[in-house]
Amino acid sequence: MSKGTLFDKVWDLHTVGTLPSGRSQLFIGLHLIHEVTSPQAFAMLKERGLKVLFPQRTVATVDHIVPTENQARPFVDSMAEEMIQALEKNCQDNGITFYNIGSGNQGIVHVIAPELGLTQPGMTIACGDSHTSSHGAFGAIAFGIGTSQVRDVLASQTLALSKLKVRKIEVNGTLNPGVYAKDVILHIIRTLGVKGGVGYAYEYAGTTFEQMNMEERMTVCNMAIEGGARCGYVNPDHVTYEYLKGRDFAPTGAAWDQAVAWWESIKSDADAEYDDVVVFDAKDIPPTVTWGITPGQGIGVDQTVPSPEEMAQEDRFVAEEAYKYMDLYPGQPIKGTKIDVCFIGSCTNGRITDLREAAKIAKGRKVAEGVKAFVVPGSERVKQEAEAEGLDKIFVDAGFEWREPGCSMCLAMNPDKLQGRQISASSSNRNFKGRQGSASGRTLLMSPAMVVTAAIAGEVADVRELLQ
Repeated sequence: MSKGTLFDKVWDLHTVGTLPSGRSQLFIGLHLIHEVTSPQAFAMLKERGLKVLFPQRTVATVDHIVPTENQARPFVDSMAEEMIQALEKNCQDNGITFYNIGSGNQGIVHVIAPELGLTQPGMTIACGDSHTSSHGAFGAIAFGIGTSQVRDVLASQTLALSKLKVRKIEVNGTLNPGVYAKDVILHIIRTLGVKGGVGYAYEYAGTTFEQMNMEERMTVCNMAIEGGARCGYVNPDHVTYEYLKGRDFAPTGAAWDQAVAWWESIKSDADAEYDDVVVFDAKDIPPTVTWGITPGQGIGVDQTVPSPEEMAQEDRFVAEEAYKYMDLYPGQPIKGTKIDVCFIGSCTNGRITDLREAAKIAKGRKVAEGVKAFVVPGSERVKQEAEAEGLDKIFVDAGFEWREPGCSMCLAMNPDKLQGRQISASSSNRNFKGRQGSASGRTLLMSPAMVVTAAIAGEVADVRELLQ
């Protein structure tokens, strides 16, 4: 088993007991909730006559069901209105901080917690959303949990969990132009597989990650879950501290210096022992596009759809299913695949640096005729910052729609949905069948810069050609 890693240190510091089953009872420092997985959890508490134990450790926002065009209340969708009302009442009744629409701090839960400085190194974080792994970018151990576990955290501030093994994923070198954090994680998942991380926490390390800003690190940690890992993290460093300093909930004065000293102490030791180590070279990573129905079915933009013979035996069945569903065939170039909808946003790629990179490609260009393209900022703060920089104008001038913050078409629990067999170029995290709102809709995952490139070409295209 691993020894001396950040994961081991944080786990041990937060273990309040060992259960007869051998699982750890883990104290959760920060609990994030939203409107989709919390109503049933609060109802379960009420049935048992239980109260929220530490309401000050829970923070709420609304993101999944919010419309991104017209946010006037009541929402047109009566179920969405019901869900936001339930969250409003549950937060009010239990003294929980709630960042509602118009508060200036509403947005996707995994975007607002870091930007407020709620997410900090050495914490344990839980949320009823699978992409909670995003917060690991700060050197936190962050888990996505189910509704019954949301109930457990509300009632006891703890979770019963089995300790994970730790795999170190090292990426070294400088990324080539046109290659982004999204390409790095898609490449890792493509190589190790969507089940490769089962039973593991992933520690992302190496000079490539050291060069990344915090938002790039969040993109990678966000999709650790797509590679089967329960969580992913990066050791904190000067990049982490510079990002956090001065944020709303960050320590100040002498407390800041104490915090940084402690954050330094929890980093993985130089001689830490890992259960597994995998090494990648940054120069081998191309702009990557998914062609199939899992995030592991990815290829370089200038490559062709792989044939079953090139795959491991256990991957062939899903590949056959993907060929049929996606209307693609082995040997077909992914470049040139026609695109109907282009979506920039989500907890993977809806932050200010994502929008800046996308705007660089969009500036002075036009979305192809017949393509619906839209940009959804990850939070009200991101939207405000983007508008202050004039990014909204660049997108609108290019033919993109500029929307209000929310999860949008990442999972389509709102009006933003694919229609019929439409194909989407998406900066989000999942390309499962029906994920973007149509039972037959098709999703190609890629970086925001690649989404803009597809919007301009009307088909999958190589961002490197626009950068030349």
